[in-house]
Amino acid sequence: MKQVVTFGEIMMRLSPPLNYRFIQTDNLEITYGGGDANVAASLARLGIPAAHVTCFPDNELGQAASQSFQKLGVDMSHTVFRGERLGLYFLEVGASMRASKIVYDRFNSAFANLQPEWFDWEEILKDAQWFHWTGITAAVSATAAQACRDAIKVARRLGITVSADVNYRRNLWQYGQKAQDVMPELVEGCDVIVCTEGDADDLFSIKAEADTSNRFESVAKQLAQRFPQVKKVIATNRETLSASHNRLTGIMFNGQNYIETQAYDIVPIVDRIGGGDAFIAGFIYGSLNYPTEQEALTFAVAASALKHTIHGDVNLATVAEVEQVVGGDTSGRLLR
Repeated sequence: MKQVVTFGEIMMRLSPPLNYRFIQTDNLEITYGGGDANVAASLARLGIPAAHVTCFPDNELGQAASQSFQKLGVDMSHTVFRGERLGLYFLEVGASMRASKIVYDRFNSAFANLQPEWFDWEEILKDAQWFHWTGITAAVSATAAQACRDAIKVARRLGITVSADVNYRRNLWQYGQKAQDVMPELVEGCDVIVCTEGDADDLFSIKAEADTSNRFESVAKQLAQRFPQVKKVIATNRETLSASHNRLTGIMFNGQNYIETQAYDIVPIVDRIGGGDAFIAGFIYGSLNYPTEQEALTFAVAASALKHTIHGDVNLATVAEVEQVVGGDTSGRLLR
């Protein structure tokens, strides 16, 4: 089977144990993650060959970050080791009525300072069937956005499916270009996008029609009209009852029909970071392995629900575990 290739920054995550606050702890647990890389690692766990492309500092931290994803089965052979700094983020995991909090420390990272010519996309994508990126990658720096643009151009020429989680992070866009000016050109080259109503408004000034009974479908239809290459718009509908209790539904517009899944009740949430990445990874897996879009979407949202029960950025659920949830077994009974 050909690879799924992803592109983006990987950061070191530092978190107090359990649900401790920063002020309470003397210890921080180290894991590694990044929106695009989490997709690759989740797919590798599901048995899909996956490669991730990134830039790390040429030091022990860069090596540790790369090895953490190699251990998960991700092909990291296209990693560029240049620069001096690995981006960091600090996560305080909330509970009940107390929200989780993230503090980023990623300015001037090796990835932000990459040069597009360091990546030979013809070579990187020669064995690929799918390329995935996120809006976070385009937000990090002008050169990262250009490298992403180059990758999409090559993927289109090679007939490779392209997906994106547009994932608008307002505070990341600090290099003098607006997301509203950069993202439309990148999305034009996509076949599948993850895009919420809020992101559609912020990035493309697309709003649901006033008289619609289905706001997501209205927005998705307008996205499909503006970006004819986009065949599917997918998202999750999240009902946040507390930091520890969410309900999650998968939704999709395929150019003709609106499709949704059942809602999954997730309580207690162990770690919701990476839930969206698990969703698109599940959708890619489902699209490659199931005959219908409904089945692919259902697998995707079940995979995302399971990710909420797993510490760290990456969904470590297996195909059998996801299919068990899809089959209706959400009891969590002890297996002997």
